[in-house]
Amino acid sequence: MRPRGWHFDEKHLTESGRPVVGAIFDFGMHFFHNAKELIARGSGPYFYLPKMESHLEARLWNDIFVEAQRFLGIPQGSIRATVLIETIPAAFEMEEILYELKDHASGLNAGRWDYMFSIVKNFRDAGAKFVLPDRASLTMTAPMMRAYTDLLVSTCHRRGAFAMGGMAAFIPSRKDEEINKIAIEKVTADKKREVTDGFDGSWVAHPDLVSLCADIFTSVLGDRPNQLDRLRPEVNVTAAQLLSVDQTPGSVSEGGLHQNIDIALQYLAAWLDGNGAASIHNLMEDAATAEISRSQIWQQVRNSVTYSDTGRVATKALVQEALNAEVLRLKEAGFDPEKLAQAAQLFERVSLADEYVDFLTLPALEMID
Repeated sequence: MRPRGWHFDEKHLTESGRPVVGAIFDFGMHFFHNAKELIARGSGPYFYLPKMESHLEARLWNDIFVEAQRFLGIPQGSIRATVLIETIPAAFEMEEILYELKDHASGLNAGRWDYMFSIVKNFRDAGAKFVLPDRASLTMTAPMMRAYTDLLVSTCHRRGAFAMGGMAAFIPSRKDEEINKIAIEKVTADKKREVTDGFDGSWVAHPDLVSLCADIFTSVLGDRPNQLDRLRPEVNVTAAQLLSVDQTPGSVSEGGLHQNIDIALQYLAAWLDGNGAASIHNLMEDAATAEISRSQIWQQVRNSVTYSDTGRVATKALVQEALNAEVLRLKEAGFDPEKLAQAAQLFERVSLADEYVDFLTLPALEMID
């Protein structure tokens, strides 16, 4: 069960007139109603902890776990948690996060899309050195991403914890054989890289890819349930390698700007319509990919980036022009004009405001409340 990130409140439950933290509410409801039954069935209360940035947050979760188990009279250690390492600060504290949760930790997961968003977010005004290329160019083979995943595997295995790979966002098609072929080729390459690097398991975005992923991992693991014995002693990742954004291959183009706007508008329209994930251009898009799209644009405007394909400079006026063009194109393609208008209003706010909005879902929630 995945509770919400710390940045969300639960407005329907208050304590002393203030809304409680959404993450604690989610955990408490699930744990209170399900923990004993799950244990009786031979399973247990297992949690997937997102958005963590510090070992102090891991310590807080551990305190919550200890108190919850005490309150219900459940043996300490019954709770197991896998932590998403999906922020750049957390990448520097993997060891400490595992330590704080040592009695309850199952492992760490490489949350690749939010991780990229976190890099843009944290270094959005740190200068041109931290401007990432077009989103389509961002792959797991970039030096900074290789450093991140190598460090995660070696840290986990050194401490006897599982290392979970990231989600392959490609979605196969049951109607278009060419799209299906491309998706399978890309997912195969991604999962082969992960299992070769030492990951113990992984994610896919679509059930049709489960058997493909399982077969690739089984080809290396055989009958073994994991590869915790791969300690990766050769890995020696430095802070500079984790932050080597300027070594990421690719360029920043106006075509990439339009792609960011297109994906963000389609996703936000789906989100405002009640869907947390959406298939767009045969990729599974979620809040993280929309966050990357709008954050890249905010960063490009802040740094007055010159687009490689047109020679034009990123400005608010240029982004507004591109936004208007994408809204018109999507309308002509049959998208709901009302939802598009809402999505465009939200997108403009989170990508062009002078003050950077930490999470686009916060103003998005205001629009549907």
